Amino acid sequence: MSSLMKGTAILTIGLFLSKVLGLVYVFPFYSIVGKDNVGLYQYAYIPYNIMLSIAISGLPLGVSKFVSKYNSVNDYEAGRKLFKSGILVMAITGVISFIILNLLATPIANVVIKDEEQIYSVDQIASAIRWVSYALLAVPIMSLIRGFFQGYSHYMPTSVSQLIEQIVRIVVLLGGSFVVVILLNGEPETAVKFAVFAAFIGALGGLVVLYYYWKKLSPEFNMLRRSSVSSGELSYRSIYKEIIQYSIPFVFVGMASSLFQLVDMLTFNSAMISIGLASVTDDYLTMLNFTTQKIVIIPVMLATGFSMALIPTITKQYTLGAFDTLRGELDKTYQILLFITIPASIGIAILAPSIYHVLYEQSEMGANVLAHYAPLAILFALFSVTAAILQGIDYQKWIIFSLLTGILVKLVLNTPLIKLMEVDGALLATALGYGVTIAINIGVIHRALHYRSNLVLRRIILICILTLLMAIPVLIVNKLLNSIAVPSTKSLEALYLAILVGVGVAVYGYLSFRLKLAQKLLGGRVTRLANKLGFK
Repeated sequence: MSSLMKGTAILTIGLFLSKVLGLVYVFPFYSIVGKDNVGLYQYAYIPYNIMLSIAISGLPLGVSKFVSKYNSVNDYEAGRKLFKSGILVMAITGVISFIILNLLATPIANVVIKDEEQIYSVDQIASAIRWVSYALLAVPIMSLIRGFFQGYSHYMPTSVSQLIEQIVRIVVLLGGSFVVVILLNGEPETAVKFAVFAAFIGALGGLVVLYYYWKKLSPEFNMLRRSSVSSGELSYRSIYKEIIQYSIPFVFVGMASSLFQLVDMLTFNSAMISIGLASVTDDYLTMLNFTTQKIVIIPVMLATGFSMALIPTITKQYTLGAFDTLRGELDKTYQILLFITIPASIGIAILAPSIYHVLYEQSEMGANVLAHYAPLAILFALFSVTAAILQGIDYQKWIIFSLLTGILVKLVLNTPLIKLMEVDGALLATALGYGVTIAINIGVIHRALHYRSNLVLRRIILICILTLLMAIPVLIVNKLLNSIAVPSTKSLEALYLAILVGVGVAVYGYLSFRLKLAQKLLGGRVTRLANKLGFK
């Protein structure tokens, strides 16, 4: 079990660092290309993410499970057979995905662009989509190799390659954008095309890392292969049928966020234009699907990072039939999730004007969208964890059903709600869609495990009270600071923001330590820290 937890930790750390880098680059990129051009970037990335998810989501896990399964019975040849054919299959899949996205670029752009008053043209969006599609030639192959390594319990290649892929992509993206716009005085649109193409360069960087590990570990793989014992003749049809069965649920989980964003991308502009807002619709959609979304996802990453560490334990207890212990782990998972997400999302909502100003620019509309979007972080985190629990207890089919139901709710409600409430309508439709999905997931968990917890309900009420008590001094200090001097510069705003975040963290931390809530949820190290701080 220790090696499993070590492997999980390595993968989680690598993925977390990769995700953090994937957030941090947005802010300097925004300042380089400007508000009117960053939207072009998000128009390209949403269809790319959908196509990428279809091509590879779940593949590393599917390959890993397959290889691990047959390695456990000493049939190392089965995994090598999959690897050899899989490289060819993934190369073909990549080329097909690349061609499809190129062919769909103009039709997608035509759906998005509905009016001459919009900032971007059909040709601009189609061109950006084509430039990002090159990454599809490399990423599927990379995913197969990562899964193969994981099947042998080698998790470092996946973690390091993810990190290097992201670093290379960001260096190329920011460096190229800086050279084009700042040094060469070129068009920001050219910089955006270079930025989306950086995904392909990053994928090549990841492949180089995987090749290094392949050369390093090949002697071990070859030695095991020589001692391989056949577990029966495996046809390619049976191999890929097994891989697909493993992978499909993860495809849907992997592209959940992108599917909700795609609904906005395809319906938002037409709905806004129908109520006479063609001139601002591109800016509002960029705020909705890109600038604010990148901020809102931060507490989701933190919360799910803590909670997901418990998922292997949940899977183990379910397999052993230890349902009382399992229900206790579910209690802890939900509490940790909400202990982090609720105060963080409400804090972002309260401080939205300052956060948007420091990270992007001073914008009343941007601040409003961020403030209204922030509470949805709670739903995003709940979806991630409930889906992971369903995967852990082998109820994967329900994930597909619940997610498709939520997407349908979003699709049906999006246009009428946007016409009624503009950006807030899109946010409400997303909240209702995710709400339906989460309700189905929780209902299935309840039915499968007979799980219902009054403790969690009481703790949710306590966390909400602590969050309210945190918010009051933050609002008071914010008002006092603004009465001293209105923050007209980013540096002063950043100073105010640091003070306000410090006040919020101090108040929430003090209360949760005093009530011993943090110690109960976060374990021994936090308890020892609390004792050192005098909270015995």
